[in-house]
Amino acid sequence: MSDPTATTSPWPGRARVGARWAARTALAIGGALIAVLLFARVSAPIGPFDATLAFRPASGGAEVAVPPLGSLAVDVYDGPLRLDISLQSVDQARAQALASDPVLLAGVVDRVTEDLQSAVVRLVWVTAFWALAGAALVSWVVLRRRREPLIALGVTTAVLATTGAVGAATWRPEALSQPTYTGLLVNANSLIGNAQDIVARFDAYRASLEDLVANVGTLYATLSALPSPTGAGDSVALLHISDIHLNPAGFDLMRQVVEKFDVDGVLDTGDLTDWGSEPENRLITSVGDLDVPYVYIRGNHDSATTAEILAAQSNVTVLDDSDVRIAGIRIVGAPDPRFTPDKSTGDDEAGADVLVTSGEELADFAGTLAEPPAIALVHDPKQAPPLDGVVPLVLAGHTHERAVERLSEETLLMVQGSTGGAGLRGLQGEYPEPLTCTVLYLDPASGSLLAYDEITLGGLGATEVTVQRTIVAADQARDAEGAVAPPEEGGAVVAPVPAGDPVVPASPAG
Repeated sequence: MSDPTATTSPWPGRARVGARWAARTALAIGGALIAVLLFARVSAPIGPFDATLAFRPASGGAEVAVPPLGSLAVDVYDGPLRLDISLQSVDQARAQALASDPVLLAGVVDRVTEDLQSAVVRLVWVTAFWALAGAALVSWVVLRRRREPLIALGVTTAVLATTGAVGAATWRPEALSQPTYTGLLVNANSLIGNAQDIVARFDAYRASLEDLVANVGTLYATLSALPSPTGAGDSVALLHISDIHLNPAGFDLMRQVVEKFDVDGVLDTGDLTDWGSEPENRLITSVGDLDVPYVYIRGNHDSATTAEILAAQSNVTVLDDSDVRIAGIRIVGAPDPRFTPDKSTGDDEAGADVLVTSGEELADFAGTLAEPPAIALVHDPKQAPPLDGVVPLVLAGHTHERAVERLSEETLLMVQGSTGGAGLRGLQGEYPEPLTCTVLYLDPASGSLLAYDEITLGGLGATEVTVQRTIVAADQARDAEGAVAPPEEGGAVVAPVPAGDPVVPASPAG
């Protein structure tokens, strides 16, 4: 017989209630987060720019993306959401008005501040709406009870209110004067200075912000105004880089151009590292994060291990007297036969012979293919002459100086500068070495070169960003020295980016 004085434990019932509320809360927050990620964004004018704003899960703060220059982040508040601002394009009318009117330029910081504040307020309301809608919808779909959407709305409202309260309580306006730069914008801090300097030099700081807005706006405006690279029809866009020499800014530039110019693949003509050592090789796997094919040939500063590590990346093809296709374009390539740390490989005054032999072997391989390749990759331009008349376009690097030349049999030789500004060795000379890369536009049917954009960014401490588009005609002329004289060139844009006084120089080739 049971004891009538015994009482039933309340804990199982409380556990069920707690589990039910935990499930409700998880569904509400999950539905709100999904809706925010999918739909909660706004497009708004910010000064001369057209920007997109959104909140993303993170540890608070704000980040402004300025492709292809990099980004800047400010730890201005805490919380579960970060404000992401991406500059998408520039309004040409607003940019031209800004550049031509000193009064507008003087007030650009105030205008940007007002536009940004208005856009953020609108984003807060849009985010709240989609969070509440997502929470209610998911709760109703999963639990199928009339009261569940109302409960989800209450839970989500409490979460949003808490998030806003945490952000307001931890608001740190002084953090706006201490941004963290990534990519090519890292040099901006050398001019703007730290927080103490800014207090003492507020006018100079404000002028620097004005320059940054105006100059990036000029870059974007001219990019959008350049003529079509092909005139009409589709084209295949390939990015040619070379001689990064392990410079992080070179990797940043490559990634930004891949995204901004929507390229179909990357062609790397070598010297990704300085000595091909194990510590260096740990850093090069980032090319595997690119969402496009990456074709690589080894330079004289890259080791066999470097090539093996790259070959292990799913998007990378390492060419060694072999070929590959990208978007229908057939590409052949051969590595530099030399390895600088090993003088027995021909890296001395007599090394020209091994380079010519390498070019001849690649030409022989190209001759065995059922159809001729459109592009050949070599590291040193001295490998190119045997390919004259065999391949219409040869890409090279090594010299750290950009050059375009038509060889005697009409093959076009395009030598890239250093996409990494020659890396740390750029500290050896008198002037900063620029970071360069080129976007090639090719006919998808014939593989012939239609146009190319030459992108040049000032080296460490310098201030210019230029993009020059050249349209290639079938009857392209040559000057007396054999250099290409294209009949039609697009406008170049020179966009100074605040950076500080030049402190580094050009480095020797190789």
